Amino acid sequence: NTFKGELVERGVDGSKIAVVINGVDLSRYSPRDKDSDLLQEYGLEGKFVVGYIGTHGMAHALHRVLEAADRLREQKEVVFLLVGSGAQRETLVEQAETMGLDNVRFIPRQPKEMMAAVWSICDVSLIQLKDDPLFRSVIPSKIFEAMGMGLPILLSLPEGEASGIIEETGAGVVIPPEQPDKL
Repeated sequence: NTFKGELVERGVDGSKIAVVINGVDLSRYSPRDKDSDLLQEYGLEGKFVVGYIGTHGMAHALHRVLEAADRLREQKEVVFLLVGSGAQRETLVEQAETMGLDNVRFIPRQPKEMMAAVWSICDVSLIQLKDDPLFRSVIPSKIFEAMGMGLPILLSLPEGEASGIIEETGAGVVIPPEQPDKL
């Protein structure tokens, strides 16, 4: 709706604009048992897994997730799982090692056919962007994958389009961006 508003402000007749929000292929993404092979491979059996799945870029402020993991290191049952690739991935891996975070796991980018299995090992989906007003109008597509998998969502980004979806559907909790203590 934000983009429609911008087009209307530029003079486009609003009656000519239809807004279609992304969706998800429910034949691929649906609730399922946890993938036992992945749980074992990454040492996640019996853990509460907070999963961030997606790009590890500058826009995602994932160093804040590492700060949250640092604050929760005494709660041995909570593990942060970061799955994907991006410009910040190696820096994050090095930072986690330097900080001695044994409650953070990294999985490299996976092929599309593996994604439902990866989502299945998460107990909650973390969707995060840095605190920048540009992200008010963004709707990360992973919201719909997490919803399709039946996962509750921790949404940490500026309030706007995405937070409206989460609040309207009751699909999760919205927390302020880049605040490790709140996370």
